[in-house]
Amino acid sequence: MTDKPSPPAAPAAAPQPSRSSQPSLQDRLVATGFGAGWALVPHLPERLTGRAFDAAADRLWRRRGSSVRRLEANLARVRGTSPDDPAVRALSREGMRSYFRYFHEVFRLPSVPKAEIVARTHVSGAERIFENLDKGRGVVLALPHMGNWDQAGAWLVGSGHTFTTVAERLRPESLFRRYTAFREGLGMEVLPLTGGDGQNFGTLAQRLRAGRAVALPAERDLTARGIEVSFFGSATRMPAGPGLLAVHTGAALLPAIPYFHGRDWGLDIHEEIAIPEEGTRQERTAAAMQSLAAVFERGISAHPQDWHMLQRLWLEDLEPRA
Repeated sequence: MTDKPSPPAAPAAAPQPSRSSQPSLQDRLVATGFGAGWALVPHLPERLTGRAFDAAADRLWRRRGSSVRRLEANLARVRGTSPDDPAVRALSREGMRSYFRYFHEVFRLPSVPKAEIVARTHVSGAERIFENLDKGRGVVLALPHMGNWDQAGAWLVGSGHTFTTVAERLRPESLFRRYTAFREGLGMEVLPLTGGDGQNFGTLAQRLRAGRAVALPAERDLTARGIEVSFFGSATRMPAGPGLLAVHTGAALLPAIPYFHGRDWGLDIHEEIAIPEEGTRQERTAAAMQSLAAVFERGISAHPQDWHMLQRLWLEDLEPRA
């Protein structure tokens, strides 16, 4: 879909990588596992592999390691209760199964026909995307880490619209390249969050001004330079990109909530976030991101089991790790 950048020329005397830059054994095993998943899972019966992924999720859930405890702490904030609440513990099991279902589907998606992906995606508010794009107005789709966001992207491509996204740079580099190839194979244009040419914002703004779509995960700031918002009653930071791009280009900022719908997929496209006409660019961006956070609260509350937030998110949880 997009031209791949040519590799940079090697320096005359390239420095040897430091030991710390080398992938760890765990990184290499993860990369090998993903490679095996893409090679094998599509060729095995879906019921069999689905049960295997459910079983793996249940094993991890029963061990209740740090990632599961973090998920439970995050879900407790969503539910307004304690992480020790038995209802939260039960919900976290559904959450882990949902999380593992995402990876199961990632391995299978390249072999699923686009027509099937479109037919099995239950979308509300799709006209909010298409009407803007048909008029030549760019669209910023802002998503929380829910359901299968890669499948949601495949639905958009299958509906006739390519888009650009930004991906976290995974370790090791071989895994990042595999994931990028997977997403490009679905029809996305993928920019690396770090390690690229440093022109992501300009590239995204260019795509929007050309009347195209941009899709960005938006409830977890990976830069420590995000916009502070109130989220489920406590402070967190959200990446400024979605709001700033809308302010900068005039594109429509649309919250998108992906979730699992039985064996199919659901996707709710909410009303456009209103951008204030008054104030500085920073103030207008902050107001847009706070409005976006409020929509995310409603979407996550409606489908908490499909919110895959196994990391620290709120500022008061981050402070002890500073």
